[in-house]
Amino acid sequence: QVQLVESGGGLVQAGGSLRLSCAANGRTLSNYDMGWFRQAPGKEREFVTAISWDGGRTYYAGSVKGRFTISRDNAKNTVYLQMNSLKPEDTAVYYCAAGRFTATMAAGYDYWGQGTQVTVSS
Repeated sequence: QVQLVESGGGLVQAGGSLRLSCAANGRTLSNYDMGWFRQAPGKEREFVTAISWDGGRTYYAGSVKGRFTISRDNAKNTVYLQMNSLKPEDTAVYYCAAGRFTATMAAGYDYWGQGTQVTVSS
């Protein structure tokens, strides 16, 4: 069992930056590919970005490419999401997930965190 805990969310003005962290308790994250998803009120959960177990491959949704960066530190059992040039439409609950594949669909992940709220004001 992998327990994931996100942190780093908050309120930021448009154009600002936040860095989210996803720490794992239990099994080491180096065994898993990792993803970030987000869900805004009234909308479905959507893919944001993913990273392979060794950090060698990354994938981004078109809406965040060039603004967000996913990274991982397996020694610290933590995955990060650096978010720059934030926009009001980035407002959502952000979830990290662990799975056996670098998937862009939520069904591809086995373990999920509880989420952290990101609010971007205009």
